[in-house]
Amino acid sequence: MNDQNTASNQELVIEAGRTESQYWKDLWRYRELFYFLAWRDILVRYKQTAIGIAWALIRPFLTMVVFTVVFGQLAKLDSQGVPYPILVFAGMLPWQFFANALSECSGSLIGNANLISKVYFPRLIVPTSAVIVSFVDFLISGMILLGLMIWYNFVPDWRILTLPIFILISCAASMGVGLWLAALTVQYRDFRFIVPFIIQFGLYISPVGFSSNIVPEQWRLLYSINPMVGVIDGFRWAILGGKATLYLPGFFLSLALVILLLWSGIWYFRKMERTFADVI
Repeated sequence: MNDQNTASNQELVIEAGRTESQYWKDLWRYRELFYFLAWRDILVRYKQTAIGIAWALIRPFLTMVVFTVVFGQLAKLDSQGVPYPILVFAGMLPWQFFANALSECSGSLIGNANLISKVYFPRLIVPTSAVIVSFVDFLISGMILLGLMIWYNFVPDWRILTLPIFILISCAASMGVGLWLAALTVQYRDFRFIVPFIIQFGLYISPVGFSSNIVPEQWRLLYSINPMVGVIDGFRWAILGGKATLYLPGFFLSLALVILLLWSGIWYFRKMERTFADVI
């Protein structure tokens, strides 16, 4: 009888790692869950669409065509001596990755509410796996850039070897902002309506359809407060080679802001993580 009373009085407690070191060890222990969530989302993303993987190619391609016509043909902006479609797509690759990651991360915790409310695991796994799904889109979209280079007989120089560095910076920027939005969306559901506006507004103020060289010199550093400016400029510098210049003061400012966003995103996410199971 006492055993039955004891069992009935037991409570299920879902808590995060008691210490920071324990939490980061848990991330490694639950790595198979990370693989499962990422693979599941990749399958759902492409199996349940009418045109499947082609959507990851059609959307950036059509956007590139529009930007090329508007900025390259109508506005006659400088293309830095390279075909304008390549200039645009070199900037669109990191931006599409960033925008897709924000969309996926912001709703990732809500989308996995049943899992979060029933079992403990480091919640950081959920938005991180969402970024991986967006990275797959990034790799698929890269096929268009490769096709453009072949079409225009454009051969990159040695700087293309530095591209992985800028990919990592892009991942850090996506994770930093994505963690903020994921945590805020759990607390304030209205943020799911704000995220599309953030993405749309960010597209207009980022040098996706044009080179940041058109920004007057006295405004370049201020313009680089947008962390994606440094990321996009870095991609173009690596892909276009000597035909693109990298404004170092602005790049290092953007890099510092990316690091700050990543650190603060992890900090805020960990701070709010203990409340996710209750609020969600």
